[in-house]
Amino acid sequence: MKFTDGYWQLLPGVTELRPRQVDEVVAGDDTLTVYASTAKIEHRGDTLNRPLVTVSFHSPMDGVVGVTIEHFRGGLERGPRFGLRREVADVKITTPQLNGAPLATFRSGPLEARVATDGDWSVEFVADGRTLTSSTARSVGVLTDADGRHFVREQLTTGVGEHLYGLGERFGAFVKNGQTVDIWNADGGTASDQAYKNVPFYLSDAGYGVFVDQPERVSFEIGTEVVSRAQFSVEGQSLTYYVVAGPTPKDVLRRYTALTGRPARVPDWSYGLWLSTSFTTDYDEATVTHFVDGMAERGLPLSVFHFDCFWMRQFHWSDFVWDPATFPDPEGMLARLKAKGLRICVWINPYVAQRSALFDEGKERGYLVTEADGTVWQWNMWQAGMALVDFTNPDAVAWYQDKLRVLLDQGVDCFKTDFGERIPTDVVWHDGSDPQRMHNYYTHLYNAAVFELLEEERGEGEAVLFARSATAGGQQFPVHWGGDCESTFVSMAESLRGGLSLALSGFGYWSHDIGGFEGTPDPAVFKRWLAFGLLSSHSRLHGSSSYRVPWAFDDEAVEVTRLFTRLKLSLMPYLSQVGRRAHTEGLPVMRPMVLEFPDDRGAAAVDTQYMLGEHLLVAPVFSAEGDVDVYVPEGTWTSWLTGEQVVGPRWVRERHGFDSVPLYVRPGTVLPVGAVDDRPDYVHADGVTLHLVELPDGHRSVTRVAAGSGADDALFTVERTGGRVRVEAVGAPGAWAVQPRGGARVEHRGDGAVEIDL
Repeated sequence: MKFTDGYWQLLPGVTELRPRQVDEVVAGDDTLTVYASTAKIEHRGDTLNRPLVTVSFHSPMDGVVGVTIEHFRGGLERGPRFGLRREVADVKITTPQLNGAPLATFRSGPLEARVATDGDWSVEFVADGRTLTSSTARSVGVLTDADGRHFVREQLTTGVGEHLYGLGERFGAFVKNGQTVDIWNADGGTASDQAYKNVPFYLSDAGYGVFVDQPERVSFEIGTEVVSRAQFSVEGQSLTYYVVAGPTPKDVLRRYTALTGRPARVPDWSYGLWLSTSFTTDYDEATVTHFVDGMAERGLPLSVFHFDCFWMRQFHWSDFVWDPATFPDPEGMLARLKAKGLRICVWINPYVAQRSALFDEGKERGYLVTEADGTVWQWNMWQAGMALVDFTNPDAVAWYQDKLRVLLDQGVDCFKTDFGERIPTDVVWHDGSDPQRMHNYYTHLYNAAVFELLEEERGEGEAVLFARSATAGGQQFPVHWGGDCESTFVSMAESLRGGLSLALSGFGYWSHDIGGFEGTPDPAVFKRWLAFGLLSSHSRLHGSSSYRVPWAFDDEAVEVTRLFTRLKLSLMPYLSQVGRRAHTEGLPVMRPMVLEFPDDRGAAAVDTQYMLGEHLLVAPVFSAEGDVDVYVPEGTWTSWLTGEQVVGPRWVRERHGFDSVPLYVRPGTVLPVGAVDDRPDYVHADGVTLHLVELPDGHRSVTRVAAGSGADDALFTVERTGGRVRVEAVGAPGAWAVQPRGGARVEHRGDGAVEIDL
């Protein structure tokens, strides 16, 4: 939201209070509070009728400094609030009395806030002797607009050549400089400035991040109100934000996800190919069986089958009852599908249609969101008379979970938690939450309720969702997918930008509808999207009004599906470990180039490719002809599919058939490749081949590979000295091999070591 007319003047009707002079600094055990008057104080009389702005500093963990800006403090403390993790931080505080300088400092680990106590308002955030960003004399504002609404604003400086990223799953330009972004969840598809997943966090390639700890609408002006500053504001009398130290983008994400929650570990089976009934298509058990058997007959490995909305009766969503006209024997059908080696996913949402028996049950028990007079809130969107489950009520959560538990007992393995964005703000919540703050946060409660049920019933590491909406902290409940995209190359590219932005917002796993959701893709679009989708964290064939089985397009689509599905499954020893780092460190599986190469200015704005983990570069092809530009960072990169090499840093133009895609291995890589390519959940270490790619002299690395349920990972230590490589295995459950790129394959069995000449 903008408040100024140019740089010097306020918009008509807007008034502003700014901290002008520090009156007093108060140091607590682990807090620093600064009281600043809104005008210069020359004598005692100047304090009359003079507002104060209070700015306090605190820290939830090392390397994270929190700032709270307050005007009036008498308001009600209404939730919700983000559930932040807190640790004992190494805090050091000094004041002018202690350091003999016109400066108060608040240090948390490597990050220090330096507050000028003399002269104009100034706060510098410093790490390793370098100012990361700062709040200047015109940055902090307590504002009132022409309608009498109150706001608090902060503006943090940005430097020359600095790029900002994140703010959730945003489908526009990947670099957020020059954009106005409102953090407000909306069901707007992937082609506008609206987003399903809004996260009030941005990451800077200058070595820090900023998280605004406000679940309501946060308005960001990234270099738009003042071109050299990132502005954020909220309606009300206070604003809290955190500066998160680096120094690298990976370090920022590690700290940010430690604060807001790390992604859960997902099961290996979820990495396989998911096939859906699609949305409004006609289907029954015969249709589903035809699809499943058709995939098997064509050698297309399938891991999960998904039933979309109309597994339930029309006008009854969501009552979690199978449509008896279409699926008269759901338990038997699910058992027959599971006997084919499949997992089962079903679509759900948090609404209850009036025709459903659950509506009366929820109304009677007080489990549905109400208006101020106690009337159940309803609308006719999607299904007639829909009401909304109140997840702020613990009894309503348990009630909703019990309905889903019946499905788990029938054989369902996971849920697609759709919707969660169009949450009303004129309602009353069971726990008294502020409706404005609950609008974005509702999806967090919704996904948490379903995910926690799955962990309870299936066990930790076996729970997985396919969720559309989220806010800060939602990364704890994976997986998320990109929502309703068009079936075009342009939409394929905008979907990737959304995933890259989400990755820099703390989310570890991400997927999208292969071929696009709306409409029916041209066969060329579908085949190009297949390579992109099957080299993503998670892979799903899903559409709106048409099926997405590959043979519905052409014979070549079948071949392309087979090729890239089997390629992905063979990479499971690698992908599983990348996913584990998402869980333990908060680093995403699909990584923007800037995350891996923060010092390469050529990588800063690249948004048409990504790193799949640390070692594989993927550049989806966005044209039928197959022309693609690839940015190759420094070093000698090797094509995984052809063995050809490219030396960077530079852009290269390539042309690829539908059975190919730029897939490059980073120099200095030990890439573990599995012996199985028809399912994702196998013992990855048994029969694994370690591919050695451009290892430099002096290279030493340890590669972890899963060794089976209940067993510790197998560890493979690889060292190169001159032209000789030594590989030592510990915990290997069976045979394994070493394959120098372009050299002879060397096999081994069990623990021990092998030495080879390159």
